[in-house]
Amino acid sequence: MPAACSDPDGARRQLEKILASPGFHRNERMSRFLRFVAERHLAGNGDQLKESVIAVEVFGRKAGYDPTQDSIVRTEAGRLRARLAEYYLGEGKGDAMVIELPKGGYTPAFRSKEPERLTASPAKNISRRVWLIALIVSFAIAMAALAWRIHYEGEPIAIAVLPLENLGHDPASDYFADGLTDELIRNLSLIEGLSPRSRTSSFAFKGKPRNVRQVGKDLDTDYIVEGSVLRIDRHLRVEAQLVRVRDDFPLWSGRYDRAVTDVFAIQDEISRGIVNSLRLKLGRGRRRYETSAEASDLYLQARAMGIQEGLSGEMQSVDKFEEAVAKDPAFAPAYAGLAAARAARSGTLEFDSPDELAQMQAAGEKAIELDPLLAEAHGALGMVYARKAEWDLSEKSFRRALELDPNDSVIYGNFALSLLFPLGRIQEAVRQLRIGVKNDPLAPRVRFILANALIAAGKFDEAAADCETLPADFPEKNVWMGRARLGQGRVQEAIQMFADDGSPYLGYAYGRAGRREDAERLAAGTTDPYS
Repeated sequence: MPAACSDPDGARRQLEKILASPGFHRNERMSRFLRFVAERHLAGNGDQLKESVIAVEVFGRKAGYDPTQDSIVRTEAGRLRARLAEYYLGEGKGDAMVIELPKGGYTPAFRSKEPERLTASPAKNISRRVWLIALIVSFAIAMAALAWRIHYEGEPIAIAVLPLENLGHDPASDYFADGLTDELIRNLSLIEGLSPRSRTSSFAFKGKPRNVRQVGKDLDTDYIVEGSVLRIDRHLRVEAQLVRVRDDFPLWSGRYDRAVTDVFAIQDEISRGIVNSLRLKLGRGRRRYETSAEASDLYLQARAMGIQEGLSGEMQSVDKFEEAVAKDPAFAPAYAGLAAARAARSGTLEFDSPDELAQMQAAGEKAIELDPLLAEAHGALGMVYARKAEWDLSEKSFRRALELDPNDSVIYGNFALSLLFPLGRIQEAVRQLRIGVKNDPLAPRVRFILANALIAAGKFDEAAADCETLPADFPEKNVWMGRARLGQGRVQEAIQMFADDGSPYLGYAYGRAGRREDAERLAAGTTDPYS
């Protein structure tokens, strides 16, 4: 077993530097693995780093995990060793400390780099240098090949599904095209090797002229899926194509003339066409759902309400989801949507009740009973357990949700707000929210939560930059920008922002500016909004 680290503080700084690097920042599961083994060892618990413990604590496996039946820990350990080697060949080549995961175990080693000294004769030194150069070049070539494999085989492919066009041009039928688009995004999220952008960013382009290369740039994607829907009575025509962003080249296209009841089969076939075109393996895919036309129609209407009307629409969609499950009590996605819709409204005063929480939990548990691969159901249960202060269960639910769908910015936001913030894990909240922002770059909600976390972390410049990206009419934008300006020491700007917004932070800002009389006058003329 590697010896105890002689410089624990330096090791922790080095760990944070590695986790912030691009190769780890984009890979939440590998970062979680490295953090777990490093922090356990630094805490003096390296002897507990067994394969079974890591499988349960890091990768969410159940108690009784059998390593002979599931090699995930060994597989991910190999990838972690390769990624650390890649880091130290590139960004970390000048670092003073090296973190390694020696083969044959899971306890990390921490060592300081020491400069080599050449003490042999000049002739031998020259020979030694030549040998070292040859060795370094050979190693660099090998690692470059490994890095290529990691990048092209390990990193998920960024893809965006643009809103399907409603060719019927009847606004009353928009819900069908929007709901089908949302479902296609969810379907692709379950395919290993794909990283679809979340729906908020995709729907930012609804009804707008599209330039594939510009959309790809705005969403930071390699591929775009676009298409159309025409629904006439019980008949459905769906056309879709996969376009490569860099040269606007269509790699695949499909056309489906079916009955409305085949809508989920069409989603599966589109997913398969995309997977085959990108030479991926379908892997763990969602099972094909079969339901009635009435239930699927109500379900798509409910989904579209959240897309078209935002949070208020999602809150109002509870009734539609309830109707869908009443039509088909075995329709798992409708239960998952119902749990998520109840979660959306559970934070309001009107619905903040034990009964609402119980119904939310019941819907989430029913969805998972019918289909354990529904990420949003696990995310909803994470919120339920957090409200009950059952933190371990909450974290396991959120981790499972993100393992199933690592692209859903809503889950990242709820994970931060429901669990990481209350437990004071602000730095981790920042890391999780940055992943959410990357997956949903045009979604203001997750950026707003990230700004909150950055302020709590004392990163005021980053918070201000994040606030600047929010829409001008975003609620409380001025409040959070004002708080960031206070942290930056730009007190007068903060005062103006708080005054424009009527914020209760105005009195505090007056105090920071030394304007005692203004603060007292404000206190005398207003009531405490938090009393």
